[in-house]
Amino acid sequence: MGQPATTHPGVSYVMPVYNEAAYIDDAIESVLAQQYAGERELVVVLGPSTDGTTERVHARAAEDARIRIVENPQLSIPLGLNLGIRAAAHDVIVRVDAHTELPADYTALGVATLQRTGAASLGGLMVATGRGRLQSAVARAYNSRFGLGGGAYHGGASQGPAESAYLGIMRRGPLERVGLYDEGLKRGEDWELNLRLREAGHLVWFDPALRVAYWPRDTWGKLARQFTATGIWRGELVRRLGGRNSLRYFAPPALVLASALSAVLLVLELTGVVSGLAAWLLSLVYLGPLLYLVLLALLLVSRSSGATVADRATFVGVIVVMHFAWGAGFVRGLLVGARDAVDRSRIES
Repeated sequence: MGQPATTHPGVSYVMPVYNEAAYIDDAIESVLAQQYAGERELVVVLGPSTDGTTERVHARAAEDARIRIVENPQLSIPLGLNLGIRAAAHDVIVRVDAHTELPADYTALGVATLQRTGAASLGGLMVATGRGRLQSAVARAYNSRFGLGGGAYHGGASQGPAESAYLGIMRRGPLERVGLYDEGLKRGEDWELNLRLREAGHLVWFDPALRVAYWPRDTWGKLARQFTATGIWRGELVRRLGGRNSLRYFAPPALVLASALSAVLLVLELTGVVSGLAAWLLSLVYLGPLLYLVLLALLLVSRSSGATVADRATFVGVIVVMHFAWGAGFVRGLLVGARDAVDRSRIES
């Protein structure tokens, strides 16, 4: 896959970890199995896990000197990433996640692309995968243009300059010059960091040849909490940065608001409070939710949504939870700010 790097700089993988007992061994193994000629280390930034993750990571570190552990007592991914980067020994930083698995040539290809393009940050495709009906449906939603709404790393865009980079293979120097990750954020930290890199004149690059397997949330509650928190922090980013956010981020909150207004209008019409010309004009608010219902009906009959009727129904349910949780979170974040909102999907089942 791709051409080898002309040189092989040392690479530090930085992996924030919290309550990932079901995935941590595979994630670590995929890093240690990288086919790359340069020096490598894995910096595991370990949160106060309660599911056995801590013990498993320490056992792996005792077996392999390439694994280093940095303690992170706070449930903050940006803080954990910064702790890991500051502790890292090498100039190429590869962000990895405990829910991901890297193909064996990921590092070699990424470093070669970093050298070829001169980018400060680059990323590739998130390829979601799942076990069982629900997680598989969530994975299909992640990989679908109807699920997460058009980010290059969820689809098949061609390589080139990008808005952001999934996970990120990054040069340490530019990261440090822009101040690393914003520790005041709890979600959206990758996008915000890459925005600052671009505004500082650095290149952010997308290469679809870089593919990372990702295991999404596997219960309805975890999915809703994850997307609510993500929406809240996107609303916060809009408060901070305004028009520098892509228009695609406004579609879910627009759907939530149109649905809420439609419900209110329907009650007013049924009770006779609103009627006549006013009701006819206001009924335009129904258009968005009706079109959305048509989309859901099409997804329900499409074989791409799942092999069986139950699979397709689960997929449609996942899409609805993603959109409405994210959109409701966005509205909250935009109106009152994120405050101390955190993603509790790894804390509660």
